[in-house]
Amino acid sequence: MDQELHRLNRRIVAATSASDGAYYRWAVRSGVTPHTLDLLYALDDGQPHSQKQICEEWAIPKTTVNTVVRSCREAGYITLEPMPDQPRQRQLCLTPAGMAYAREALAELYVLENQAMAAAVERYGPSFVDALELYCASFREALAANLSEKEENDSI
Repeated sequence: MDQELHRLNRRIVAATSASDGAYYRWAVRSGVTPHTLDLLYALDDGQPHSQKQICEEWAIPKTTVNTVVRSCREAGYITLEPMPDQPRQRQLCLTPAGMAYAREALAELYVLENQAMAAAVERYGPSFVDALELYCASFREALAANLSEKEENDSI
């Protein structure tokens, strides 16, 4: 059974790596840096996000997010506003120019994603997303526990 699980894991890793590569190539071809694409994508949901949330949810290093935010602020695409429930943190907000830029930059990508999602949902149903989320969350939890255990052992 372990060999079969290993084979299935390799398929997921290969598929997600190829998908990440496709996003990277699409961003470069579109003239957007991959991390700018990530930031615009995260902010295009219309919800407030702090830099910390972006770092955690999108697994982007803090220094990278800071650099992209600075660049987007200088371009007039983002403002930093106090978060109502956490006044010491700032939420990233797309300006009207930023919203227009995000929608223009992401429009084609959303069409391509929707085509892929439609094919997957037609074949496997929407629960395949639940299954993938469960797999990813379980892996992150197992990895975090493993790293925590190793840190504890290293400190002994």
